[in-house]
Amino acid sequence: MLKNLKIGTKVNLLLILVFIISILVTSTTLSTLLQHRAQNEVTSKAIILMRTMNSVRKYTQDRINPLLKSRLETETQFIPETVPAFSAIKIFENFRKDDEFKSFIYREAAINPTNLRDKADNFETKILQSFRKNPKNQEITGFRKLPQGEVFYIARPLAITQPSCLECHSTVEKAPKSLVASYGTKNGFGWQLNEIVAAQIISVPSQEVFEDADHSWSMIMGLVIAIFALVILLLNLLIKRAIVQRIKSIEKIAQQVSVGNMSIDFDEKYNDEIGGLAVAFNRMKASLQIALNLLEKNEN
Repeated sequence: MLKNLKIGTKVNLLLILVFIISILVTSTTLSTLLQHRAQNEVTSKAIILMRTMNSVRKYTQDRINPLLKSRLETETQFIPETVPAFSAIKIFENFRKDDEFKSFIYREAAINPTNLRDKADNFETKILQSFRKNPKNQEITGFRKLPQGEVFYIARPLAITQPSCLECHSTVEKAPKSLVASYGTKNGFGWQLNEIVAAQIISVPSQEVFEDADHSWSMIMGLVIAIFALVILLLNLLIKRAIVQRIKSIEKIAQQVSVGNMSIDFDEKYNDEIGGLAVAFNRMKASLQIALNLLEKNEN
């Protein structure tokens, strides 16, 4: 089938094939880059928030807790500001009051928390169990769907690394009376040193970021397709004018020469390969004319 096609058609088919392959390669590469960039963006947000919350926890543990610790046994009401997790959660709640960040979520989920507000759900429990089974694993990341949309989460284990933490969580008898009075005796006890008791989880909305990446992909691909189409159109015009039309002109002259019209020459203005072909045809025509003249003389 290709043998019967004209050069112009073959060139057009080749350009279309190059166009399709180029668009597919560009589309795939661009999509991968934009998706990777979007993932880096949401990951960066999550990591920054995680480090901020850890700074709050450390400040509470090192500065606030020592100041208020002596009051835990004398006060009838427990002072939750002495707990690093409480400070981090409360500060994050203030952070979420801004409409821009209302979909961000911070959790310190535990299977056996003192405050049932921190009770791990099924998803968080699986993460926590995974940390317990593999203590060397210090981070789990992924995507999950929530009612407000898809989010990217980073989860890290929280372990009891300081004996001072066990003053509130080892046994009911050793716990501050104000804590027992506030939260009861059923939850948040029996913790062990170096035990992973909770999972610190930051969830960052990702749907909008990836939608923006898809929108950018659409805009860029539209521009790329337009540029490719323009380039191919210009190439097609260039090839048609610089090659195809000149070859067609030589073909027409050759057709006339083949039926005996020796008065016409293969006229070419350029010294490129097609110009060289025209010169060769003119030489061949001259040789043929000489041969025909000699043949006529011999016949006479």
